[in-house]
Amino acid sequence: MAPAEGDEELKVEALSIHGLFRLTSPVWGDDRGFFREWLKMPDLEESGLNFTARQANLSRSSRNVVRGLHYSVAPEGQAKVVTCAEGELVDVMVDLRVGSPTYGQHEAITLRGGDGVSLYLPTGIGHGFCATSDEAVLVYLLSSTYNPTAELEVHPFDAQIGISWPLSGDPILSDKDSAAPSLASREASGTLPRFSA
Repeated sequence: MAPAEGDEELKVEALSIHGLFRLTSPVWGDDRGFFREWLKMPDLEESGLNFTARQANLSRSSRNVVRGLHYSVAPEGQAKVVTCAEGELVDVMVDLRVGSPTYGQHEAITLRGGDGVSLYLPTGIGHGFCATSDEAVLVYLLSSTYNPTAELEVHPFDAQIGISWPLSGDPILSDKDSAAPSLASREASGTLPRFSA
């Protein structure tokens, strides 16, 4: 299952939210399964994306679990690179950066284990996902470590954002996400990140 010569190229595609990118890498499979190089720093650097991982997280969720919308206001910022390692999920990203040309817009991307797709989220993007298979595993790298006073959330079912979550039953949320404030409330309280070009 070794990479073939010339098959190692990463494809980088800009998405509708300013600074958000889909990264598609090759997947090599055979009767044993598959192999994938889901992140290579030189490939990111060649694409003009500056990212250094400071923390790695893994999240396993059952069908209809909705996690998010989470973001960080850490002074050093917090970019993310996310991918699905197993199962299927819909990853949702919301531009929470006050002053951004795409402020308040969201993008939803289906990720599947073995599909070769990762997402690069710049600082200030709200992140969430919904598991659409019996079990789904999300793996993500963060450019800064967990800071409990800087980690915030916006309600995933906020009507102003208008996300159409792909649920096949009742949503399963944490108590924290269920009690999360609206986008308007976060904006009024000054607890949203600011856009920096």
